[in-house]
Parts: sequence; structure tokens; C-alpha cells
Amino acid sequence: MRNIVRFNHDWLYIPQAVDATTPDSHFESITIPHTNKTLPWHNFDDQEYQFISTYRKRFTLDYGINGRRVYLDFDGVMQATTVTINGHTFPEHKGGFTPFSFDLTEYLNAEGENLLEVRVDSNERPDIPPHGGQVDYLVFGGMYRDVYLRYVEPVHITNVRVKTFDVLTDNPRVEVDIYVTNQTSEKQLVHITTGLEYWEAEQLQTTIEASNEIKISVEIDWSDYPDIDYILWSLDKPKTYNLGVAVYSGDVDNVDTRKSDTSIVYFGFREAEFKDDGFYLNGEKIFLRGLNRHQMYPFVGMAVSERLQARDADIIKDMGCNIVRTSHYPQSKYFLDRCDEIGLLVFEEIPGWQHIGDEDWQDISLRDVRAMIERDWNHPSIIIWSIRINESWDNTEFYTKTNALARQLDPTRPTTGVRFFPNSEFLEDVYGFNDFTNGVLEPMESPWLITEYNGHMYPTKTFDNEERQTEHVVRHAKIQAQAMNTGGVSGAIGWCAFDYNTHLDFGSGDRVCYHGVMDMWRQPKWAGFVYKSQKSRDEEIVMEIATHWTMGDRAGGGNDPFYILTNVEAVDVYVGEHHHGRFEPAQDDFPALPHPPIKVTGLDLHWGGKFEALRVVGFVDDKQVAEKFIEADSIPRKLEFYAEDAQLRADGIDMTRLVFKLTDNYGNRLPYAIQPVHFELLSGDAEIIGENPFALVGGQAALFLRAGQTAGTVRIKASTPRLDPVEIEVELA
Repeated sequence: MRNIVRFNHDWLYIPQAVDATTPDSHFESITIPHTNKTLPWHNFDDQEYQFISTYRKRFTLDYGINGRRVYLDFDGVMQATTVTINGHTFPEHKGGFTPFSFDLTEYLNAEGENLLEVRVDSNERPDIPPHGGQVDYLVFGGMYRDVYLRYVEPVHITNVRVKTFDVLTDNPRVEVDIYVTNQTSEKQLVHITTGLEYWEAEQLQTTIEASNEIKISVEIDWSDYPDIDYILWSLDKPKTYNLGVAVYSGDVDNVDTRKSDTSIVYFGFREAEFKDDGFYLNGEKIFLRGLNRHQMYPFVGMAVSERLQARDADIIKDMGCNIVRTSHYPQSKYFLDRCDEIGLLVFEEIPGWQHIGDEDWQDISLRDVRAMIERDWNHPSIIIWSIRINESWDNTEFYTKTNALARQLDPTRPTTGVRFFPNSEFLEDVYGFNDFTNGVLEPMESPWLITEYNGHMYPTKTFDNEERQTEHVVRHAKIQAQAMNTGGVSGAIGWCAFDYNTHLDFGSGDRVCYHGVMDMWRQPKWAGFVYKSQKSRDEEIVMEIATHWTMGDRAGGGNDPFYILTNVEAVDVYVGEHHHGRFEPAQDDFPALPHPPIKVTGLDLHWGGKFEALRVVGFVDDKQVAEKFIEADSIPRKLEFYAEDAQLRADGIDMTRLVFKLTDNYGNRLPYAIQPVHFELLSGDAEIIGENPFALVGGQAALFLRAGQTAGTVRIKASTPRLDPVEIEVELA
């Protein structure tokens, strides 16, 4: 039978290429996920992580081999990997965004110690996508995703594909493709059973030739499961079902077969269609409102725990989005799993950025298409495959191949490709277009999806002046409104969710692209509330005041106008005790937007006059539902400090964010309160990751806390000049 061992602990690491003669004492102990170089959040050279490093692990087998095969599975290593086991070296694997495996069986010591060495080349090599040209993001380095040791019988399941049909009827169809390999030297008889929610129902028998893999297709009759409620996977009720598969194998002349492998996958019933007039989910027309996501984090690059990967999905959903684009590569399985669980649609993309390499490079890209789809084809959240290199020029031969491969692997989902120029050759099913015209939308091919807007056209920092941050708000609201008001547009996916690190050729000179509606610590800028305010009131009342409420931050002074990003019907605005007026959403400025920003005008504030606190009261049906204040003096009154999770697993891997802010008495961040914040680990087995002390700018930031392997209470203290320190606790269990 199958055993899978998470292989993340007890690794050794050295930031150079060494061989087996180098003593273990020259290495440091680490756990996976691991970045090859911890970096500051900005102002670093990407050459700092571009080197060859070596990972080493000595181990004995947790389970007996007993005639089984033993595989080493990597979820992702950046970006070229050479594996050596007990002196045997496998060919180099190229590429860092999709999983890959090695069969270790013939080279293992079944009883004694094994020596595993993994050499990782983290240079941005031109022979490996996305590189070859200059890329507007960093890939960092290291074994940044999980590693597993997998024990399987010689006859075992390699993949399971679930396809659903007629889902809007009372009699949906489920077709299951089961991929089974025979690694013996003889033909094998196999019996296969499949069943929903672990109930065995469908059965069949076939044979597999020696050293061969076959696809076995089974159709499941829903009427065999009368006790299971039929519920569609949707944005509000993302219901999934488990499918169990068991394989029994034996010699063709021996009817006494034995169970050799099992697999459980989950899937959902849903119909996702792009039509000429828009996108439909389960027959209902839905405007796709979303953001692009890079999987990068400050300090640790891409090497974060399952918890933080999954939380990004929650953050994007909480910001009012119904879709995320995985720009510009397949992303963590934990992120995608969470999208399935919470009802966040996914546009998944192959690695690349503008450049198309030679034939060998294109072969790797085709392999990435296959690896992406075969890994992720059961995710109900994924509604489209992007199989064109982001913003590349037309290449008929190459993109004919990528489309053909995607359609052959998954005929149930459409293909798309993202371009940045009009009148591009349209080989896909949906025309993806990055529109940076700031609202001058020209008719495109149909179906039509806006895959980026704003971004580099208006980068905005949390510490920019109020005028720029306000214009950032207007631009995001304007594109969403115009996209909704333009016939044939399926949706608009903004660039982008989070600020991210980049090369010198891009960004603001400090190796950061400030393109996000949230900063790289996942804390919102005002523009983020353009999206969040589109939520229904039943889900959440949203009201964010987009002003620092100062007299002299804008050219000429004052605050006229400012915007309130909200889903309430009206607001009353007070300056001190003075009722300035009642204001309603600016529907004429932002037509078709469900909840347009409210524009507050007519503020007659004078230099040298009395400047008082701002108060805003929100109403629905003339009933007060929200109230917010901003102090007038902009003096830091509080150091806010909290952990996003009160409990972590004591596994040496789990992580949470430690968020800190300088605020007024009402919790409003103060972007110009620039001062150091110092952190102290008072007790417990954990590690604080990040700059300490932290030179805070923009009023908000975060560090990471990585759990150790000893259960107990972790206590952390944060302090900054002139304010009371704050202590928090996180439990490790």
C-alpha cells in the first residue's frame, strides 16, 4: 500500500556547491520550505540570491520497501535541481513552479543510512522559463515548497481526473479518468473500484502491460448515491465531494488479486462558461472582479508555510474579489485548495513574462502546461487555463501547440492568453488583454476578459502623499465601473493585489513594484477598499475614509474633495461638532459600479483656522450602520501589535504574520509617523523573521513568526519611542 512521508525536517544547508566529502559540520540545520537567502524587504540586489547551494539529508526509511517503489517528490524548487542519492546522480530538472519526482528505489539502502544531496541552481538562467529576457518579478531561490517521500506498490495510481457534465440537471454525470502504471516486468490484472464519499460502487477489470501506464475511464451514476445531497459548487456555497479510487492487482493467471493502491481526490459540480456577453457560473451571469497575485513575501521570498499561502486566498476574497489570477506561474497547492474551500475563482497561468525562448525553452514551457493542468485539473475554483506567455508577441506555431495540449488534457475548461497589444492573433477560447489605457476601452475579440489594469501606470506607496493615494483610488474605481458598463467584458482583474519585489529595470529603484492595492505585508491601501466596498451589505458593512485628514499634505492645502469607500447608502460628515452635509454615492462618476465611492466636497477649511476631528456616519434605510473618526492632530497615540494567529503547530514550519501599526486613538494608520519599532522574543521556541528594529514607513508593516518544535507559549514584545510597549502571546501545540 501507499505511504507518504512529509520530508521537510532534518535538512542541512550550505550556500555553495559542495560534494559528499564536505563535512556536515560545515552546513546549517534548516527545515523546508526554505529560502536560500533571507533578504531585506527592499534595497537589495537580485544577484544576492542567484547562486548554487546544496541541501543534504541523511535518513533511514520509515517504512520497509517490501517490493515497493520509493519516490522523492518536490512541490517546487527554484529553479534547477540536481539530485544525488547514495552517489547516484539524476539528470537536472529545469523549472521552479511545477512539481517533479525521482524514483529512488534502485539506489536506496533499505536497512541503513541514506545520503541525499540536492544541488539547487538559483541563477536566472535563460534556458528556463520565465527567463531569457528581463522579468518584472523576482523568483528568489531554494527548496521553497514541500518535499515528500512516497512509497507505492509497483502497480499504482499516478493521477485521477474527475470530469462533471449536465450539472444543472437532476441527473449529473461524473466521468473519472484513472491513470495506473505497472512498473513490474509482467502483465498485470487490475480491478478498480470508485465511489463517492468513500462508498465503493463502480467496478471494472482490465490488464496493464509490463512497464506501461494506462488510462481507465469510469462513469459514476449519481442515482447510486440517494443519501448524498446534490449541491453545486458556487461562490457562496463552495461544496466539494470526495471520490475514492482503489486498485487491486495481481498476475493475469492468478485471480487472487490484492489491493495495491488507493487515492482520494475532491471535486465540485459547477458549470463555468465564457460567452460573448460575459461569464456565467452555474447559469448565472457574474461580473469577474479580481486581482492578480504574486506569491512573494518580504524577507523569505516564496518560502512560506501552508498557513500563509492559504491566507492569501482569504485576504483576496475578503477584499471583495471573486477571482484571482496566478500571475505569472502556477502557485502553491495550498493557495488553490483554499480557493476551492472559500469560493474564489482562479485564472491559472504558466510561467513566463514577455520572452519566448528557443525550441528547448518552448519544450520546457509545454511541459509546464502539462504539469500545471495535470496537477490542478480537479480544482473546481479553476475556471480557465492561461497557456500563453504573459505579454508575449504572437507565435502561431508555439501557441497552436500550447492550446492543443491544454484542450487535449482538459476539454472541460477554456484556454486564454494575456496580451498587451490590440489585434493580437486569437488562438484561445477567451481573449485576455492587459488594458493600461486608464479607461479608454476599445472593443476586443469575444469573449473578452481584462486581465490587468493600472499597476505600473500609477504605482502608489502607503507613504505617498494624499493626492496620489486618492488618484490611485479613482483609477481603480474608474476601470471597474467602465468594465462593468462595457458590453461583452467578462470581468476586470486589477494589477495587482500586493506590492512585490522586482529587478532594477522596474519598480521604484528600491527593487519594489508598488503596484498593489495592498502592501507586501498584505495590509490594504485605500484602493483596496474600492474592491472591498463592492461586497453586499449582508456580508459586511464597509466604510473607509480615504484621507489622512491633514491641512497641508495636498498641493494648495485642504482636503477637498475626499472619497469614502463604502457600501452604505449615504453618509453624514461632521468636522468637530459641525454637520458638513449628507453625501451619496457618486453614481454618475462611476456608472454601473454596485457601490460607487462617495465624494465629499465643499470643505471650506482655511490655513491657520481651527482644524478639528473628522466624523463620518453611514446610513442604510436611514438607519445608522457605521461610524468612523479621524483625529485632527496626526500624533501617534498607539502602537498596535498583533499576531494573525493565536496558535501555531509546533512543527518548525508553521508561520504567522506579526502586524504592527502606528495609529491615532481611532486606529487610523499614520503614514508619516516614521520611527523604529523594536521586537523582543521574551519566551518560547520560535523565530522572528524580518528586520529588527524595523524602520517603519507608511504606518504599517509586518514580520513573520516561525514556530519551533517545542510546544508552549511564545511571548513577543514590541516597542517604539514615546508609546507604551505591547506584549502578545502565541501558543505552539
